[in-house]
Amino acid sequence: MIKLKEAVIVEGKYDKIKLSNFIDGLIITTDGFGIFKNKEKQNLIRFLAKTRGILVITDSDGAGFVIRNFLKGTVPAQCIKHAYIPDIFGKEKRKDKPSKEGKLGVEGISEKILSEAIFRSGASCELNEGVVNIKGEITKADLFEYGLTGCENASSNRDKLKKRLMLPQNMTSNSLLSVLNFIMTKQELENIMKELTEC
Repeated sequence: MIKLKEAVIVEGKYDKIKLSNFIDGLIITTDGFGIFKNKEKQNLIRFLAKTRGILVITDSDGAGFVIRNFLKGTVPAQCIKHAYIPDIFGKEKRKDKPSKEGKLGVEGISEKILSEAIFRSGASCELNEGVVNIKGEITKADLFEYGLTGCENASSNRDKLKKRLMLPQNMTSNSLLSVLNFIMTKQELENIMKELTEC
């Protein structure tokens, strides 16, 4: 079990059920787009964000990013962390057909991949060995230096890196920078970018 200080925010009840299998902590659902009109739940999320912080885990499709961005605009930046699941194509067992974009949602992703995404987020995770705290020192200038921003091939380079790291393609440059700082050092990023540009 992963013990989290932050309240976890997911889209639906099946996501909550999935995470409840290995997360020891508070899990709140947005009821999909229902969060847009539900002022009471918005107030609850704001309260949780200020008192313990929140960790957002949504699907990697367009709808998931709409909900994620809505929550991002609802609470102070220092009170929210993001766990991103990779773009994995398939269909959840309980569904007759794949989603509109054909990607697996949180409920269809393995516990291993979800756990890795949670650790990458920088959330306050406690395991038997104690608190997990992963940090790098990568800056926006580094992204520029490695051709991830500000050049003709930047978008293509970011896509290659996200694919390599199993991150969703919809991520912005700022989101990517935040995640990179929780999963690797500057030297590790440099090594990966050398490999990718040699291909």
